[in-house]
Amino acid sequence: MKLLRYRAGGEVRPGLLDSAGAVRDLSAHLPDITGAVLGDETFSRLAVLDPVELPLVEGNPELAPCVGQTGKFLGIGLNYTDHAEEMGMALPEHPILFLKATSSICGPDDDVILPRGAVAADWEVELGVVIGTAAKYVSEDDALNHVAGYCVVNDVSERDYQTKLTGQWTKGKSCDTFGPIGPWLVTRDEVPDPQSLWLTCDVNGTRRQTGTTATMVFTVAQIISHLSQLMTLHPGDVIATGTPPGVGMGCKPQPVYLQPGDVMRLEIEGLGVQTQTVRSDD
Repeated sequence: MKLLRYRAGGEVRPGLLDSAGAVRDLSAHLPDITGAVLGDETFSRLAVLDPVELPLVEGNPELAPCVGQTGKFLGIGLNYTDHAEEMGMALPEHPILFLKATSSICGPDDDVILPRGAVAADWEVELGVVIGTAAKYVSEDDALNHVAGYCVVNDVSERDYQTKLTGQWTKGKSCDTFGPIGPWLVTRDEVPDPQSLWLTCDVNGTRRQTGTTATMVFTVAQIISHLSQLMTLHPGDVIATGTPPGVGMGCKPQPVYLQPGDVMRLEIEGLGVQTQTVRSDD
C-alpha cells in the first residue's frame, strides 16, 4: 500500500493512493497515520479494503508528511561509497549518526525556507525508513521486520551551519522545512529489497544526483540493528539512510548551493516524487 496524509480544511487526514493514482480517504478507518497505528495489524485490516469503495478526494490535495507525530528523526552520514569518495572522506567504521529536529519535518512539496544568514544550503535525496514496531537489541536478520515502510526524504543541509558553527552536524540539518518527507509511506511488502532502489535529484531541471541503494556502506538492516543497540526505535521514528553522490558541496570546481527560486525534484524508484521550491525566510 501507498499510505499518505493530506491537508483538507485546516486538518490533516489519512489516505491511500489507488492503482489509478487517485487519493482515497481513510478517515473512517484510521484517525491518522502515526506510530500509534503503524504495524501489521493495521496493514492487514487496510489490505482487505477495496480502494474504489473509499471516498475519492477530488482534485490534487496538498500532501502533508506521510507520517505524523514522529518521535525521532535520525540521519546517517557518509553512507554511500561513491558519496564519501566525492567528499574525499574515508568510509566510516560504524554508521555515523546525527539528529534532525522533528520540527524540520514538512510535506513533500512544501517550500524549503532558507534561514536568515544561510549561504550554503544543499540538497540530499535519501531513502527514508519508518519504524513500525519497537526495535531494541534486534539482529540484522530480524531488523527489517520492524519496518513499517519506506519513503523519500530530502535531508536539506546548511553546510556552513553543519561544519563551522562548532559542534555536531545537527545544527545544519535541523532548520525549519529541512526535512521534507513523502509523498507516500510505501509499506514494506511493496519494497522486497531496499538495497536495490534508484535515487535521483534534479535542481532547476538539471540532474544532480543519481545513485542506487546498492552502494550503501551500511544496509538498512545493519543501520536498524546498530541503532537498536544504542536506543529503542519506536513506531513512527524516521531514519534517513544517507545520500548518493552529486550534492552541491561536492560540485567541482566549486560548490553549488541552493538559492531562492530554485526548484528541487527528488525521486526514489517506487516511492514517488517530491518537489520543493526554495525561498528565503523574509
